[in-house]
Amino acid sequence: MTQTLPYGSWPSPVDAALAAAHDGHPEYVGFVGEEVWWTEPRPAEAGRRALVRRRTDGTEEPVLPAPWNVRTRVIEYGGLPWAGTTEDGQPLVVFVHFADQRLYAYRPDTPDTPPRPLTPLSAVGGGLRWAEPEIHADRGEVWCVLEEFTGEAPTDVRRVPAAVPLDGCAAEDRAAVRELAAERHRFITGPRLSPDGAHAAWLAWDHPRMPWDGTEVMLAAVAPDGTFGEPAAVAGGAEESVAQVEWDARGRLLYASDRTGWWNLYRAEISDTTGSAPGTGPAVALSARAEECAGPLWKTGLRWFAPLAGGPIAVLHGVGAQRLGLLDPETGEIADATGPWTEWSAALAVRGDRVVGVAADAHRSYEVVELDTRTGRARVIGCPHQDVLDPAVLPRSTARTFTGPGGREIHAHVHPPHQPGQQGPEGERPPYVVWAHGGPTSRSPLVLDLEIAYFTTRGIGVAEVNYGGSTGYGRSYRNRLREQWGVVDVEDCAAVALALAEEGVADPARLAIRGGSAGGWTSAASLAANDVFACGTVIYPILDLTGWGTGETHDFESQYLESLVGPLAEVPERYVERSPVGHAERITAPFLLLQGLDDVICPPTQCERFLARMQGRGVPHAYLTFEGEGHGFRRADTMIRALEAELSLYAQVFGFTPPGVPVLELDK
Repeated sequence: MTQTLPYGSWPSPVDAALAAAHDGHPEYVGFVGEEVWWTEPRPAEAGRRALVRRRTDGTEEPVLPAPWNVRTRVIEYGGLPWAGTTEDGQPLVVFVHFADQRLYAYRPDTPDTPPRPLTPLSAVGGGLRWAEPEIHADRGEVWCVLEEFTGEAPTDVRRVPAAVPLDGCAAEDRAAVRELAAERHRFITGPRLSPDGAHAAWLAWDHPRMPWDGTEVMLAAVAPDGTFGEPAAVAGGAEESVAQVEWDARGRLLYASDRTGWWNLYRAEISDTTGSAPGTGPAVALSARAEECAGPLWKTGLRWFAPLAGGPIAVLHGVGAQRLGLLDPETGEIADATGPWTEWSAALAVRGDRVVGVAADAHRSYEVVELDTRTGRARVIGCPHQDVLDPAVLPRSTARTFTGPGGREIHAHVHPPHQPGQQGPEGERPPYVVWAHGGPTSRSPLVLDLEIAYFTTRGIGVAEVNYGGSTGYGRSYRNRLREQWGVVDVEDCAAVALALAEEGVADPARLAIRGGSAGGWTSAASLAANDVFACGTVIYPILDLTGWGTGETHDFESQYLESLVGPLAEVPERYVERSPVGHAERITAPFLLLQGLDDVICPPTQCERFLARMQGRGVPHAYLTFEGEGHGFRRADTMIRALEAELSLYAQVFGFTPPGVPVLELDK
């Protein structure tokens, strides 16, 4: 029997605790011998990242108990935090522990021996941090990225490829760490050693470029004693983004470059190395196609492709999505893997004929999937999706393309209100919330998200907007945001909301916007720029461009605004004009601010400065802060409080009563 209730007030099987328990997904998959290992979130354990192994008999178990937290802070967003190998048939893992950022070595099959620290400590600034470890047991070393703070400012930092003794060094013995190459670039990825051990390759770039703007492939000869020769840039450039570099089994360089406007794969032979620096022959395009075979390098160690020993290359590819396929490097053809998964994350690993990765679709959460390339059979081997809900209540999502200002295309995912047995009153249109993703050089994938179901099962629609500047649609789409942040993203979100209203899908008087980080900026900027949205949820945002661009954020993004807004020295007035903090008088819609107190990327001072400008203006709002949370909420209790507060805001503004949800107190 169908029950008729106002949109927003439907009783829902998805409470905030259920959504929080299933937040996050597995990452950083790899092989240790024949076993598959990965990291996965533990929201109920203070948000730590656990390292998990799948034994060859199929059993799954954590490698390390709480409070071990396998996560690095290199470039603050982190990167690959572990590596494993086997010695005498026993696994050996090297990992970064979040609390002290030291590298540790551990033999899990000898549990009486605790993890052993390998790296020294530093009291200067953010200390020493490590990422992308790669064990070279024959050399007795772990190669990795070293991030070393040289002062107290977040930009007082250097990064070099380094080698750490596998038998460790004392906490004060910084000299025991061998730097593989001199510091030449501000940012690097971990060095990849060629199959014959004669060369190493890595990526590098410098301010003010971000890695999706332009990177270079660095190539160096490696002497028998492990010493690097003079490196040379062999691919990439200021306007060419290379997102990943690897070696194939024959010792040829493979890399993903967007030189044609799409991230495609290329191969290059190593040329005569008798000179002072090695080089490569002409690059050969392996997949000349108008689709992406890589993505934005927000974390070090992401892998969109992985060469198999037999010749094929496992690769993620698509437009607005990432499917797994096998690329034949001789023909350029890609054969897609079978299975229901439509979205794969950049976490591929290979061994023999096996490919493992992390995949999801609109009705399945992210799970660890293995493809047997001999048979073409794919199967779930870890973090299996569980139907914690009746599948009939899950969002009925669609990918759509809307028309924006000037006729430009805007990509979005629309999730209408949906729950069997519930309907809204005749003639009533539902409220909709536009979600603006973070980045902003990123995108929202079309995958199962119980946070979305939290709203759709209550009768509230959600529209995820991949506004101009998002990834997944080619470089020209990505470049729409150059010097236009706060304009194009705001216009595109408004255009999608208004289109849904004009179609009769959404109530034009009950539109909201929400987003975190860069999405928080877009949400706040939208409230200041137009009257499309009746309220907004602004999560760990950027609100003051001038402050954020002059020392209030971390090194990685410290000059991001030079391309997103324009050079600060040349257009300082633009930073003021676009910032919500400078236009409090324009904001009349109620809002909710959510902020982690340990956030060093978008620090609380941004919210505090904004609230000071809003004081006394009579605009209903709430500001919730969370101790122990940084950039991105990880703890279950935080996520529960945040979701319930957000729903309460919408209920008060849109005029409905959600059952069982605490009322958020709004100040004026």
